[in-house]
Amino acid sequence: MPRLHLGDWVDSGVNWLQSHLSWLFDAISSLVTGMYDGIDAVLSSPAPLLFAGILAVVAWWLRGLSAGVLAFAGFALIDSIELWDDAMATLSLVLVATIVTLVIAIPLGVWASRSKTVSGITRPVLDFMQTMPAMVYLIPGVIFFGVGVVPGIIATIVFSLPPGVRMTELGIRQVDEELVEAAEAFGTTPRNTLVRVQLPLALPTIMAGINQVIMLGLSMVVIAGMVGGGGLGAAVYRAIGNVDVGLGFEAGISIVILAMYLDRMTGALSRQVSPLGRRALAKAKSLTGGPKTWNYRPQPAVALVGVVVLALVAGGMGMFGKAKSAEGSNASSVGQGKKVSIGYIPWDEGIASTFLWKEMLEQRGFEVETKQLEAGALYTGLAGGQVDFETDSWLPVTHAQYWKKYQSKLEDMGSWYGPTSLELSVPSYMKGIDSLEDLKGKSGQFKGRIIGIEPSAGMMGILKDKVLKDYGLEGEYKVVDGSTPGMLAELKRAYDKKEPIVTTLWSPHWAYSSYDLKKLKDPKGSWGKGDGVHTLARKGFSAENPQVGKWLKNFHMTEKQLTDLEARIQTTGKGKEQDAVRAWLKDNPGLADKWTPVAKAGKAGNGAKMAPQ
Repeated sequence: MPRLHLGDWVDSGVNWLQSHLSWLFDAISSLVTGMYDGIDAVLSSPAPLLFAGILAVVAWWLRGLSAGVLAFAGFALIDSIELWDDAMATLSLVLVATIVTLVIAIPLGVWASRSKTVSGITRPVLDFMQTMPAMVYLIPGVIFFGVGVVPGIIATIVFSLPPGVRMTELGIRQVDEELVEAAEAFGTTPRNTLVRVQLPLALPTIMAGINQVIMLGLSMVVIAGMVGGGGLGAAVYRAIGNVDVGLGFEAGISIVILAMYLDRMTGALSRQVSPLGRRALAKAKSLTGGPKTWNYRPQPAVALVGVVVLALVAGGMGMFGKAKSAEGSNASSVGQGKKVSIGYIPWDEGIASTFLWKEMLEQRGFEVETKQLEAGALYTGLAGGQVDFETDSWLPVTHAQYWKKYQSKLEDMGSWYGPTSLELSVPSYMKGIDSLEDLKGKSGQFKGRIIGIEPSAGMMGILKDKVLKDYGLEGEYKVVDGSTPGMLAELKRAYDKKEPIVTTLWSPHWAYSSYDLKKLKDPKGSWGKGDGVHTLARKGFSAENPQVGKWLKNFHMTEKQLTDLEARIQTTGKGKEQDAVRAWLKDNPGLADKWTPVAKAGKAGNGAKMAPQ
């Protein structure tokens, strides 16, 4: 059967949309970003515990005293593990996605319930939307909207829309036809029948659909974190990339707390707003003889007063967001609070250089945000302007595919380290395995596996497309895609047990100083010549930030400096990269002034002088 080039057709369609409808995507991006920023500002403004109190009062009103106490304890736990800002960012993302989804889903569900033709058309479309793997939606999302919170919200909307439409249609269709006929017999217009009969009776089912929309939105937060969506999803993605069990558990339990709160509150709210729900609650209260203390629920007016009092307390204590004071104009604050975003792939030299620049720029008065991304998303974000610069492009070989695609939209600040090398490595106790040629016919020793890193990494493409072919290893070995920390964890496990293992590695890397490893020789030169590690910036960055652009272009590190910094980060521990950088800079005085020189005010009469070069 001839090859059907479906993927090529889709690529062509996406390229056409990107070329002709960029104005529409920009408008959607601005609208969604505005909604997200507004909601996030509201949720992040109060002091965490005060806002937790407000949420607890809402839980108390809807479900009882015990629910209020548990809600406060849950949100206090999130604050205690220092993930409050991430949790509010996630809640903002879910709320924006839910609002937009419901604006589309409920009218569409009503229309489908009143028209068999519309229902027949929407059903297969909704099936397609619901069964397509959620991560696939991120690909066009990143292409159309760049990296950041917008593609995450758009993907969440598409993924969570089907249950909203289906449950709305189902709820209206389930309303007793005799009631509808009775309303029509009394001369009620179709519109009033819908509003006064069908929707109120369908409300429990519609609310169940809203609950499903929210839950599916929360399930998407981790996927959104892969493209810079921030929040708890970014924390989970960071934990996965760094194999950080502790951070993963903390972020995961925070998502569980949010999910349980939203699930319970929407369920209770459906009983409050539905006539059938209110009757069921009244009947249950009459049968039990009144509420118990732990199930006591205040009147809505009392709950509203409690919320207002807490809000006034927050304002009176000055606990709402404080405006940042303007930075001084001294030499150490040349940034004047200007925001700079740095993207990075979780490779050791990338982590080290990224947090080094984060620390140095913050010392110079800039406000720096770091974003962990996959290679493809990182380059797309640079080209789209959502990321200002990144410090870990291996050129001209390893990242050649990305450079070829995006070079017209990027600035090359030059190489700050080189030359590098890519290789496969084995522990030194593997005798008789010294070259790539020696792997032929010995896959049984290694369980037929080569432990790789991120599938989007350039070296993985070279390994699969060239190295394995050149040495006749295709079909004999399977390259295991994963992550850099995952590869290093597998290397440590095998090394400690003296088990055979072959992994992707590169030089420089701290693993060579921590383990006794052999770089497998490459007599055919399949890996290519060594790269330089380049800094790339979005187009126009150096013109807008000439001082930073000059620093980046003049930046260079020696192998000892880089490997020492990598080792310091490893020994300091996960999640403490900037602490490690600060300690390393303290042990290497003068380097920050050398790499980010600024004019210093001299003594009176001496004019200005420059920091050491």
